[in-house]
Amino acid sequence: MKKYILLIGIAWSTLLALAVENYPYRSDYLWLTIPDHADWLYMVGEKAKVEVSFCKYGIPQNAEVVYEIGPDEMPATNHGKVKLKNGRAVIDMGTMKQPGFLDLRLTANIGETKYRHHVKVGFSPEQLKPYTKNPADFDTFWMANLEEARKTPVAVSCRKVDNYSTEDFDCYLLKIKTDSRHSVYGYLTKPKADGKYPVVLCPPGAGIKTIKEPMRQTHYVKNGFIRLEIEIHGLNPEMTDEQFQEISTAFSGENGYVENGLDDRDNYYMKHVYTGCVRALDYLCSLPEWDGKNVFVQGGSQGGALSLITAALDRRVTACVANHPALSDVAGYLDGRAGGWPHMNRMHKMLTPQKVETLQYYDVVNFARRITCPVYLTWGYNDDVCPPTTSYIVWNVITAPKESLITPVNEHWTSNETNYNQMLWLKKQIK
Repeated sequence: MKKYILLIGIAWSTLLALAVENYPYRSDYLWLTIPDHADWLYMVGEKAKVEVSFCKYGIPQNAEVVYEIGPDEMPATNHGKVKLKNGRAVIDMGTMKQPGFLDLRLTANIGETKYRHHVKVGFSPEQLKPYTKNPADFDTFWMANLEEARKTPVAVSCRKVDNYSTEDFDCYLLKIKTDSRHSVYGYLTKPKADGKYPVVLCPPGAGIKTIKEPMRQTHYVKNGFIRLEIEIHGLNPEMTDEQFQEISTAFSGENGYVENGLDDRDNYYMKHVYTGCVRALDYLCSLPEWDGKNVFVQGGSQGGALSLITAALDRRVTACVANHPALSDVAGYLDGRAGGWPHMNRMHKMLTPQKVETLQYYDVVNFARRITCPVYLTWGYNDDVCPPTTSYIVWNVITAPKESLITPVNEHWTSNETNYNQMLWLKKQIK
């Protein structure tokens, strides 16, 4: 197993480059937090200390900082204040008796404005285990659902989009019928040169949305991949804003779909989403330009979850890339610690026994343990959307060949360099 750790240096220029998306853009103020372990990791029972600086125009300020400390995504268990001297102070975060993450949450009051920041450190996270149970009939459940979906032949409408095509590749807008009731839209990019190519499926991040940036990751097609980026709600990306607004209101909020039908595993909304990803692969593998061997999945957040899920459901997948996967150990809050997005503990009556039982069939951890192809997983510690607790749990249950890129400072984002290097990693997997 290879494990690449992105360390936080002390040079201001390096820190600014790494943390550009963690701080207010073009702000006069900047936080700097440096744990006394360079990789931000500690053993259970070992104390963690963090040096804190708060700067204006890059100059450390002697401000008063209010802080609280609590487990990842959980209420604070400790509070305090510290006066920065020469713009710096060291805060003792204490330790944890069980594997997990502690979050140091900081606030500086400057005039009437509050400036906030946080930093999470881990305690033996390689020992974290899922709360979610593994149903005995998990495999038969999904085999039956895929068989049912495949009773409907894949039907595809395809139209070339000249605005997104270039002299090197063509872009097509697709509508793919994935079962008797559902369809998904996607943008397919293919190299113009004759040849056989690996295929890549890219499922979307969370939300009720269409595909807004089909040219966002053209480095795949420019490097010899056929890539299909899909949405999961049957929303045509060419619809008007008025049409989108009318349709999206039916979903009961931006992420209301993840609650839809959760009392019954057979009627849960995400069932056709999961099978739909496999049907999208059915289409990709029918293309005459496919090389017949290499099938990849790649995505982040909900897209990372769907990539792992698809890799588990479809043995044609030969490699998987996932960033900070959502939908992971979602019921973990019932174990007194962080659970994964969509944080159902914050929704009314979403972690009832019946819903938790349904979630067992849809949680990423139960798919991750079944993956056999190589996996490349990326996550950050400061992520509050898909917390590091649940990313580690997914990582820990994967028994397939795996590599990780851990970027501690990252919140819920990956850099352009990371995204490009993931494509290069997939390129190395081509057989």
